[in-house]
Amino acid sequence: MLNVHKLWLLSCLCVIVIIILYFQSEIARLEDSYRKLEYKFAQTHSESRQFFPKSLEKDDDDLVVIYNRVPKTGSTSFVGIAYDLCKKNHFKVLHINITANMHVMSLSNQYKFAQNVTRWQDVKPALYHGHMAFLNFERLGASSKPIFINLIRKPLDRLVSYYYFLRNGDNFRPHLVRKKHGDKMTFDECVERSQPDCDPTNMWLQVPFFCGHSAQCWKPGSLWALEQAKQNLVDHYLLVGVTEEMLDFITVLESTLPRLFKGATEHYLNSNKSHLRQTSSKIEPSQATIDKIQESTVWKMENELYEFALEHFKFVKKKLLSRENNGVAQIYFYEKIRPK
Repeated sequence: MLNVHKLWLLSCLCVIVIIILYFQSEIARLEDSYRKLEYKFAQTHSESRQFFPKSLEKDDDDLVVIYNRVPKTGSTSFVGIAYDLCKKNHFKVLHINITANMHVMSLSNQYKFAQNVTRWQDVKPALYHGHMAFLNFERLGASSKPIFINLIRKPLDRLVSYYYFLRNGDNFRPHLVRKKHGDKMTFDECVERSQPDCDPTNMWLQVPFFCGHSAQCWKPGSLWALEQAKQNLVDHYLLVGVTEEMLDFITVLESTLPRLFKGATEHYLNSNKSHLRQTSSKIEPSQATIDKIQESTVWKMENELYEFALEHFKFVKKKLLSRENNGVAQIYFYEKIRPK
């Protein structure tokens, strides 16, 4: 009788698990459908708001976008979309390769780069991308300013991903041996033993990438650098998305800059390249490790920048994808033009 009772309980448990899995899959399917509807809505109303005269369409051919991509934030997936679309949409994609993968340019190279990017007409319109800190073109006397875009990621997630990337590589180039190959120490063990590879100061990267080329930007824990990064994000970046909402980032970008990114959302949804580079054999940190890391000043400041960027992105996204209280999407038009 006892075995029958156990069997009945086990059967009930299996049924409950199956039901939970079913509803999880349905929720995921509905979320995907909702995102596709959001994209179609944004695309439709973006096209309906094109009030620009023909003479201004030439300005789109002078478009220069710089994506100073932060490592391990999903940048390879996004850049892959640009490379897939560049021939169809008639624009150039250029990778900025700096000696020894340095993130800061010398002053002379800053000036040359600013002049080159703004004056190189043969490659316009163009998307430049590379692991480099923000560059203020106005300070460098450039004749025009490019448009900056970027993605940002939860700081601890980015650090853990990079830690295992150096040891196990990724699915983009799986046969490439990384410099920490063979090291089997987990991130938890690294933190427990206070090893340098998992030191919280290694998280100090997104703040300086948005802060720029000043020496103060690269001092871990600099309050000035954090405030400068936030100011630059608002003043100099057209759009900063978050890795966790990549699809929404692409949708907003396509709606805003269709000259380069027309078709990007549909490509992301239907292409097998939407998660092009994933770190192999990544082990999530324990709660004890998370608690220890989050005690650090660097994590708190990097996370403050992430939360700031996330709030700003949600504000921008809401204005584009949502309708106003009367159910009408936001548009603008000109009237009362004088003299007639």
